[in-house]
Amino acid sequence: MEIILRKQYSKAVNYWLIGLLFLISIIVIVGGLTRLTDSGLSITTWDVVAGILPPLNNQQWDDLFDLYKKIPQFYLLNQDMTMSEFKVIYYWEYIHRVLGRILGLFFLIPFIFIYIKKIFIKEYSKNFFILFLLILLQGTVGWYMVKSGLVENTTVSHYRLAIHLNLAFVLFSAILWYFLNIKFKKNKIFFEFKTINLVPKIFILLVFLQITFGAFTSGLDAGKIYQTWPLMNNNIFPDDLTFSNIILSKILNEPSFVQFVHRKLAYIIFIYVLFMSFFIFYNKQRHMYFSTYFLLFMIFIQITLGILTLISGALIWIASLHQISTILLLVSSIYFYYNSLKT
Repeated sequence: MEIILRKQYSKAVNYWLIGLLFLISIIVIVGGLTRLTDSGLSITTWDVVAGILPPLNNQQWDDLFDLYKKIPQFYLLNQDMTMSEFKVIYYWEYIHRVLGRILGLFFLIPFIFIYIKKIFIKEYSKNFFILFLLILLQGTVGWYMVKSGLVENTTVSHYRLAIHLNLAFVLFSAILWYFLNIKFKKNKIFFEFKTINLVPKIFILLVFLQITFGAFTSGLDAGKIYQTWPLMNNNIFPDDLTFSNIILSKILNEPSFVQFVHRKLAYIIFIYVLFMSFFIFYNKQRHMYFSTYFLLFMIFIQITLGILTLISGALIWIASLHQISTILLLVSSIYFYYNSLKT
């Protein structure tokens, strides 16, 4: 049993890590709602310090609204928008950005204390410093994403959106992994490029691939087409695409193709989980039972919510529940993978 941190601080560190996981979850949820309400381009500048405060008077509101009026999303889509409507989309994006700042401080201040007091072993101090750099990178990528919708487009790049979301989930997964290590007094390594435990490793890669295509689907509003299930307007493959008109270099820009892949990946992951579960129960790996049940339950919930999101016309509250269940699915997936490792 390897000592990861000084025992007298273990409870406080656990609370800190749980707080970080909760805060990241809230940021992802608010970020999803920001996208669903088309609010992500309401703030057209990146003021790290000055942006902490919202507009405090009518003149400041007018100035911000004037900046928004200069971007394509306004003059191509929202020319009839009123100030009160602008305030709604502004606050979604504002809250999302403020939560990002809070996350940075909530991570940094305790970590400085942890580092000074040498609470972690050197390996963990180094790893958590990398995680802080990842938080800074996440904020930078967030602005890089917003910039993609300020000049020529009416929305952000779905590629940059996918990077932004994946970075959040990588950060979440890493913190959850360290929390499990500290809780169970282990020092398991999250990912090694070895063939050992290859089956659960492939599963984790499939989950992140599906998260990527989920971001593509959201960024392209691909969930608002082909709103039938199980077929796509009575077809397995979208009927607006043919092999003759598909341009491979631009295939990931096609909403119908992205939705098709997102659907099929869900089925592949579901079958893959059934395959893993069968061998776990067949071989009576009792230490895996709870995590397997948890994973099966979350896979079922996630697919059900995905179908409901589709056939409902991407209703905001259902789509948001689908995004929330993604967080819980990731928790169940990481926990399953953690338990699959013997050391």
